[in-house]
Amino acid sequence: MVNHDYTLDFGDKLLAFIRNIFKNHAEFRHSCLGLYAKFSPLWGGGISENERLKREISFQDGSQPINLSCPIVLAAGANKNGKGINYYQNLGLGGITVGTATRNFRIGNTHKPRVGLDEFNRLIHNSMGLNNDGIEKISTRVEKHKRKRKNNFAIGISVAETPGIAEQKRLQDLLETFSIAYKTADYLEINVSCPNTGECRLDLDTAFMSQAFSAFNEYRKTIPNRKAIYAKLSPDLTDKQLLSLLDLLSQLGVNGVILGNTHPSEKLFYSLPILNAQGTSGGISGRPLYENTFRKATLTKKHFPQLSVVACGGIDHGLKVRDLLDEGMDFVQVYSALAFRWMAVQKMARELCSSNS
Repeated sequence: MVNHDYTLDFGDKLLAFIRNIFKNHAEFRHSCLGLYAKFSPLWGGGISENERLKREISFQDGSQPINLSCPIVLAAGANKNGKGINYYQNLGLGGITVGTATRNFRIGNTHKPRVGLDEFNRLIHNSMGLNNDGIEKISTRVEKHKRKRKNNFAIGISVAETPGIAEQKRLQDLLETFSIAYKTADYLEINVSCPNTGECRLDLDTAFMSQAFSAFNEYRKTIPNRKAIYAKLSPDLTDKQLLSLLDLLSQLGVNGVILGNTHPSEKLFYSLPILNAQGTSGGISGRPLYENTFRKATLTKKHFPQLSVVACGGIDHGLKVRDLLDEGMDFVQVYSALAFRWMAVQKMARELCSSNS
């Protein structure tokens, strides 16, 4: 495993200059990604399809295949509300995961700031707390954009239970959110590992996980157009916890897993400002997570080769994408790379193509 790095070019330095201007307004910078995608053709962006990058992910249970123009997909959290989805094709992405969505509108954590950057380690720490417009509005926007998208641009939706909901209502809440998203998404991502809400994560509650994913599978049986379901797991699970959970999920008909989510900040040795009322910096994403991402993803594929495995965390170079695809991953998800590397996806796609030539 090699943590491939890149040399900073003029665009990367320009992006660093912009980050410095908005260093005290990281959440505003985060919200500008949609504008960056919309206008990226003006500074060299745009769609440039390469046949060698196209992928079709098929599933043994007959779930609808996922077609990607490129094996690099935008991770959940970047486009929370499904606005301007098709502009993200300008970045060279093969798809996008919208959300994470909850049943109703959420303002998220009120403690400010909720986002921070660590320039030296190229990481983002956030504690936004699943702020979103609610699944009904988000699904409506996804359906609208699906009619206008280019071929081989997949749109998934990430969903989660509503934080703070009463114990007896959790399952119904999550199932309602799932069923609304299911009608419009190309695939579903169940976020069971968000470290930013102050609530206990679902991937540590195997009893609830069993109930929820059983319910999802039963719901799919009632719908003619079967779609793939992925579980998004935390990168801080021990190998024993991970393998036990994967065994449960595979028995419950899950098609694949996303490895992983943002890493709980209190379990990493970085001195970061407090971002939430619980006294932590929320979740960490970015370059330092890559080695763990690679190890957990390859461990999963080794023990559960039938699962579709998606690597997410610290992927910022095309050779990393190549290494992960060579190990059997179906595609990768990125977000932090776009904050630190100018036109990151298109550069990564070129590096990937060069490595395969």
